[in-house]
Amino acid sequence: MFPAVSFYFLLIVTKQSKAEAALLATTLIWASTFVAMKIGLRDISPILMTGVRFTVATVIFLAIFAKKIFPLSVEQIKKGSLLGVFLFLGFIAQNVGLVYTTISKSAFITSLMVVFVPFFQYLIERRSPTYGNVLGIVIVLVGLWYLTLPSGSAFNYGDVLTLGCACMFGLFIVYLDIASKAMSPIQLTFLQFACTTILALGTAFVFEDIQFNPAHSMLIAVGYLTIFATVATTFIQTTFQKDTTPTRAAIIFTVEPVWASLYAYFLLGEIIGVLGILGGALIIVGVLVSQLSDKIPVLNKALVGEAS
Repeated sequence: MFPAVSFYFLLIVTKQSKAEAALLATTLIWASTFVAMKIGLRDISPILMTGVRFTVATVIFLAIFAKKIFPLSVEQIKKGSLLGVFLFLGFIAQNVGLVYTTISKSAFITSLMVVFVPFFQYLIERRSPTYGNVLGIVIVLVGLWYLTLPSGSAFNYGDVLTLGCACMFGLFIVYLDIASKAMSPIQLTFLQFACTTILALGTAFVFEDIQFNPAHSMLIAVGYLTIFATVATTFIQTTFQKDTTPTRAAIIFTVEPVWASLYAYFLLGEIIGVLGILGGALIIVGVLVSQLSDKIPVLNKALVGEAS
C-alpha cells in the first residue's frame, strides 16, 4: 500500500507532483529520527544535541555552497532568520519533550501540525483551506489516533512540549511558503541552519545542565541526524515545498508515523496490530483525499471567503 502512494505522486509528472514526491521521501528519513534522537539523548542533553547537529550542518553547507550563499540582503536575513527561529523552537520542544514521552506519542503529537497549518495559512497568507483539505485532515487525524493509540498513557510534560513543537512546525511550513519566494533554496537553508545553531548553542550554555558523553552510539545518532535528517531533508523541503501548498505539504508530512511504525516493526520487532493497520490505511486515504480534492467540485471550494 505505502509504495503505491509514492507511485501515485510519480505517475502524474508535473512540477507539483514531483515536489510532493520529494516531500513524501523526506518523511522516510524523518520517521527514523525519533529512534536516533532517543538513542542520542542517552548521552547528550537535548538542547546541546540540537546545537551540535546544526553547527555541523551549517559548516557542511557553508563549505559546499559558500559561493551561492552570499551576498545576502537585510530583508533575506530577516526572513531566513525568522524561519530559523520557528525551526529552533520546534526542534527544542521536540527534543526536550522526547526525554519525557514515548516515541509513538511524540510522532503522533508532532503530526498534529496538520491541524495548525490551515489556521496559520489563513491568518498569515489569507488563504482559506478547501473542504477537501479539511476532510483530509479529519481522516488523517483519525488514522493517526488509531496508528499510535496511547493505550491509556497519561498526557504528560513531554506531550505538552511536543504539542508546542507541532505548533511551531505548522508555523514553519506556512512561513516557508513566504520566505522561499525571497531567496534561493540554498540561501534560505543556510540561514535556517545558522540561526538555529546560534540560538541552540546560546540557549544550551546559558540554561541547560550540559551533558556530553561521546559514546559510539551517540556519535552515530548525531551524525545521522545531521547529514540525513538536517542537511538533506531541510534542503529538499526548502527546495520543493514552494511548488505545492502548505496544507497539502502538511498532509503529506503526516505519513511520517506510518513509516515510523514500519521501522519499529522491522528494526525493533514491534507489532502495531489491527488498529495500527487501520490507522495507516486511513492516513493514506486522507492524503489522497487532500491531493485529489482540487479535481472534485464539491471538495475544491474554500471553507470560508478569502480575507481581503
